[in-house]
Amino acid sequence: MKKFITTAVAAAIAAGSLGLASAASAQSYGRPDQRNDHRQEQRQDHRDDRRDDRRDVRDDRRDDRREYRQDQRAYDRYQRAERRYNAGRWQQPRGTRYQVYGYGQRLPSSYNAYVVNDYNRYGLRAPPRGYHYVRNGNDVVLAAVAGGLITAVIAGLFN
Repeated sequence: MKKFITTAVAAAIAAGSLGLASAASAQSYGRPDQRNDHRQEQRQDHRDDRRDDRRDVRDDRRDDRREYRQDQRAYDRYQRAERRYNAGRWQQPRGTRYQVYGYGQRLPSSYNAYVVNDYNRYGLRAPPRGYHYVRNGNDVVLAAVAGGLITAVIAGLFN
């Protein structure tokens, strides 16, 4: 008799759980076309989120490049020489007085007699086309050949 009651209770529990499962699976979220619209909206939202993330990364990279270029420009315009060289005595051109030249100024044509041609010997990179290194006291300036516009100053390169 106990076996019969236990079996009946187990069957009732099993039937009840099957009934709940079938009722849950039969429950609908709305019309079929509404379900698809909801899924499409979710996919669209996900795509928009990924697109925004890519834009953020792109903007961050752009800012990093901009900061790097600004740092490079600041370094290239005025540098302090890491090492000093002996290159003999320097005399300023006739009719001029000694002046410290900076970025953006024009170097007089009388300084063309002091062009540094052996830039490798002094640890300098090759000048760009149309530019040359000119000695001004203990400093070296990178100036345009045609107009004398100074684009960089390397301070204290010579003793």
